[in-house]
Amino acid sequence: MVDIKGTIQAGQSGLEKLVSSIPGYGGYKQKDLRRDADKVLRLFVAGKLDEQRRRLSDLQLQLISGGQLNLTGELDRAVQKVQLLVDRIKTATYGYAGFFDAVKVQEPQLDALYAFDSALLEEVGKVAAAVNALAAALAAKQGAAEAIAAAVAAAQDANYTFGHRAEVILQGAATAAPEPPKPQQ
Repeated sequence: MVDIKGTIQAGQSGLEKLVSSIPGYGGYKQKDLRRDADKVLRLFVAGKLDEQRRRLSDLQLQLISGGQLNLTGELDRAVQKVQLLVDRIKTATYGYAGFFDAVKVQEPQLDALYAFDSALLEEVGKVAAAVNALAAALAAKQGAAEAIAAAVAAAQDANYTFGHRAEVILQGAATAAPEPPKPQQ
């Protein structure tokens, strides 16, 4: 994975670097760079998840054309859960707090937010693995129901993990908190 924060900082013009040396402005600009890097990372993660959603939709069409309509409803749950996650990631806050807000977002919290969003790539991998297993099950014409259930669970788990993102800002820790146990389905 490319260091997005480093790439954004390296792309600064000479004027931006000069202005960032003004007392007080440099810290503000660093926060802005962290927010921008997190936004780019979230859009990347959302794009990767959207690829998996499209694959699930294609597999759903494959089920329909194969006459396996009894499985399409459950597969639609996986498609919807992945779409929900894509939407949540795209619209998630990226560390802005107003002047009078009770919770002030500082650099360590922004770094923790970035680390949390980077870790979401692991969830993308789990969803992709479930989609791969489903594609293999459909090709083999066996185990489709179980593979669909696994895809729904992977999408649900990814949504659950993302639900803890706000805690990163509230905790103020330099790293994301350990993940709480996931509820049973």
